Amino acid sequence: MSPSEQKSVLVVEDDEVSANTLLKFLTKRGYLVEVETHGDRAVKRILAMQPDAVVLDCNLPGKDGFDVCREVRSGYLGPIIMFTSRDDDIDHVQGMDCGADDYMIKPVTPHVVLAHLVACMRRVGQAPGGSQDEYGFGRFFISRTTRVVRLDDVEVPFSTAEFDLLWLLASRAGVVLSRDDINSDLRGLEHDGLNRSIDMRISRLRKALGDNAENPVRIKTVRGKGYLFSRSDWN
Repeated sequence: MSPSEQKSVLVVEDDEVSANTLLKFLTKRGYLVEVETHGDRAVKRILAMQPDAVVLDCNLPGKDGFDVCREVRSGYLGPIIMFTSRDDDIDHVQGMDCGADDYMIKPVTPHVVLAHLVACMRRVGQAPGGSQDEYGFGRFFISRTTRVVRLDDVEVPFSTAEFDLLWLLASRAGVVLSRDDINSDLRGLEHDGLNRSIDMRISRLRKALGDNAENPVRIKTVRGKGYLFSRSDWN
């Protein structure tokens, strides 16, 4: 799996052994995995990180998994898989009611977790090798199907060329794209050897999205390398 195809997973689990086992297992299979152990921190971290998927334990210190799921659901569009150690229909119903996409009862092997993870990601078009038609990062949302961009629930208009560039950047959030990468993917962009057309469109995107022209944080310039669409600066 190439770096641009790697999917990020946030494991929210306070059991150190379980969390590390899952981290190592998924990492070996090409996923970018991070671990959070505390419910209070999990809410902010999910909304800021916008991982491709969340594995969320119900029993957490500070704030339980149900509350975490409920609080992030409006600002996080990716799949959430919840874990519980109780074989209880009430827990299952509560998990689904608060917005979980899948629900598993511990103990469960990493292989089974991976199978559920892939199935959930496939349903929303995020499985490795597949395509995704929508992305949400905090207060930012973009849809390739409807060609709609919203910031703070307000639609932001873009030209066709601007939208195509923004979609490319957002669909590879967290990955530095060189000007050559961008030209290769968006062959409609004029290339004069100085890449002025890309820079001009980036400038217009930043202005429309409220990014700081002098010190941009949403669409960052990585000196000597290219541009990076941030996952975490949309709140």
